[in-house]
Amino acid sequence: MFRETISPEEIEPMDLAAFPGRITVITGPGPELDHAVAHLSAQRFIGFDTETKPVFQPHQPRHHTALLQLSSETEAFLFRLQELGLPKAVADIMANPYITKIGAAVGEDIHGLQHYCPFEPHRFMDLQSFGANYGIQEKSVRKMAAIILGCKVSKAQQCSNWEADPLSDAQQLYAATDAWICVKMYKALLASQRVTPVNGK
Repeated sequence: MFRETISPEEIEPMDLAAFPGRITVITGPGPELDHAVAHLSAQRFIGFDTETKPVFQPHQPRHHTALLQLSSETEAFLFRLQELGLPKAVADIMANPYITKIGAAVGEDIHGLQHYCPFEPHRFMDLQSFGANYGIQEKSVRKMAAIILGCKVSKAQQCSNWEADPLSDAQQLYAATDAWICVKMYKALLASQRVTPVNGK
């Protein structure tokens, strides 16, 4: 049974979560992109997130999505969309009905990706709604991770410049962790008792 809510004060002393695997930044076609597609296509579950350069001035148009993060439990791939676009092979993963893509508030992220390459999204799992089946009312990745996994996710890089060249090591670790932690949370939920049924089951 999971808690419904958690306070920032309760999260603060928790151990900091950080992606422990290999992080690859992909800016164009080549062996790294080919490896990413092959690795991700072989997974049953992958973590999913995107990052966009923040807008700090009122009434300014929103930037296009700058980064797509896809992660297994061992490797994370950061696709720099403004340099790479969204390759069809990666869009095909987004459309693959046999690979579960796990994130939080995925609808807006999907819309941002479709600017680069139209695709029909399949098998996306939104932890915000899925967690509610386990009695969790919190919606942020930071608070859900604290409730489900008992760890703290740093948000220090959230409002950094995601169009920066190159991305800093701190940005890369933040981006990889945000995608990877979604897989960890989903698996922990699957191994636990639901409070309410999913799809009537």
